[in-house]
Amino acid sequence: MDNIKSSFSIKNLENISGIKAHTIRIWEKRYNLLSPERTETNIRRYSLESLRKLLNITLLYDHGFKISKIAGYDEAHIPDLVRNVALKSNTEQISINALKLSMVNFDTGLFDLTFKELIKKKDFEFIYMNVFTVLMRELGILWQTDAISPSHEHFITNLIKQKIHTQTEIVQLNQSHNPNDPCFVLFLPENEIHELSILFLNQLILSKGYKTIFLGQSVPSESLKTILSTNPNLHFVTFCTVEPNQNKIDDFLLNFEKEILDLSNSRLSMFGPRVQSTNRNKLPSKITIFEKLDEFKVRYLSTKVFA
Repeated sequence: MDNIKSSFSIKNLENISGIKAHTIRIWEKRYNLLSPERTETNIRRYSLESLRKLLNITLLYDHGFKISKIAGYDEAHIPDLVRNVALKSNTEQISINALKLSMVNFDTGLFDLTFKELIKKKDFEFIYMNVFTVLMRELGILWQTDAISPSHEHFITNLIKQKIHTQTEIVQLNQSHNPNDPCFVLFLPENEIHELSILFLNQLILSKGYKTIFLGQSVPSESLKTILSTNPNLHFVTFCTVEPNQNKIDDFLLNFEKEILDLSNSRLSMFGPRVQSTNRNKLPSKITIFEKLDEFKVRYLSTKVFA
C-alpha cells in the first residue's frame, strides 16, 4: 500500500491550489499564512497541514475574500467558513475546490455535503460532466506530477463511484421495461479495469428511459455471445482507456464483428482514448466510434431507436 503523501514542494502547492508560487511566497512573507520547513539546501517543503490551509485560503480567496481579511481570521474558524462558502456557491470551480479539499483531508463528509448541494441545483449528468470529470482530469495531472498520492486519487474515485451507483439505483427503481424493449449492453474489454466512464454511461442511458445490461470490467468478447440468446437486437457500448492496446485494437474489432455482430442485428459503440486513432473509414458498418458524449446522445438517446 502506498504511503500518504505528507511533504510538498511549492510547485506541488501551486499545481493543486492554482495559486502561483510567487504569490504563495508573498502571502508567507506579508501575512505569515504558511510556515514551510527548509531542507539543507534551503528548499521550501510544506506539510499536509500547510496544503490544507492553503486550499482553505484559496477557496475563500477565489470567492472574493481579501487575503488581508483571511489572514486576520482565527484559524479554527476558517474550516467552518470554507464549508459554508463552498456549499452555498453556484460556481462549479468552487465545488471542485471543495472536493479537492475533501480529498486532501480524506473528508467524506465534505464530499457528501458538496454533492448534496450540487444535486439540489443540477441534474446528475451536469454534475458528472462539469464537476466530476473536470476534477478527475485535474487529479490525473496532479498524480502524474507526484503532487498527490494514489491514495488521494483512489479516495475520490471511489466516492464518485458511490454516487454513480446511488443515482443508478434511483433510476432503476422508477423504471419498468418489456422484454423486447431496446437494450444497451455495457462492458469493458478484456484486461480493461477503468470503469468510471462506463458506470456513468450506464446511469445516463438508464436516465433516458432505456433498458441496460451492465457487465463491468474485463469481459472477453466471445463471452458476450451468451446474451444474444436473450435478444439478437442489442446495442453494445464500451469504453477503452488502456485496452485493447494499439497492437491489438484491430484484432479486437475484427473478432467482435465475427463473434457478435455477424451473428445478430446488434451494433457496437465505442468511446475512449484507445480507439480515437482507429481508421474510421475501415470500420465495419455496425461499429461506431464517438469522441464526444453529445454525439452519442443525439444519435441514440433522443428517441428509442437504434438506427
